[in-house]
Amino acid sequence: MTVTLHADATPSAPALVLRPWCGEDTTALIDVFRDPVLRRWTSSAVENEEDATRWVRGQECGWAAGDRFGFAVLEAQPGGLHGQLAGHVVLKELAPGKPSAEVGYWTAAHARGRGVAPRALEALTGWAFDALGANSQASLEHLELLHQVDNPGSCRVAHKSGYGLDTILPPAPPAFPHEGHLHIRHRAT
Repeated sequence: MTVTLHADATPSAPALVLRPWCGEDTTALIDVFRDPVLRRWTSSAVENEEDATRWVRGQECGWAAGDRFGFAVLEAQPGGLHGQLAGHVVLKELAPGKPSAEVGYWTAAHARGRGVAPRALEALTGWAFDALGANSQASLEHLELLHQVDNPGSCRVAHKSGYGLDTILPPAPPAFPHEGHLHIRHRAT
């Protein structure tokens, strides 16, 4: 399935293009994952070409299975060209008849503080509710966004994107050693 999403430019950031990950993204993915802040908050380890290829193939398999839709977030360039990798957004944990799914995201170090994550998440959210909402087989009613409480940047992104705080979750070591926030956004009726 070919899906391309767009997010408008802001005074401090270029427009964004969201498209499924592909093999051409591996070099940029390795570069982005050199950032220790990104590595702290993600469960993936992308250190070399083999890791990057495996990660991209995992994204492609999710698309093929229809249960995980990962998008590379790219800065748009004049003439419709795609520029530098700015981040990643994903819709995951989809299952037929299940009314909820989870969203996730990360932003490349060079793109932080420019509204990339909220704009990309808004584009993904709109697409998810349009494509998988009440009139589809999925019947998606709400989306969940989870993060650890010691990640205030993710909390800001959630609020900017209309995901209200629903619940404080207990720690789940070793992957989540601190309490977490569960944010939810409901499909507009």
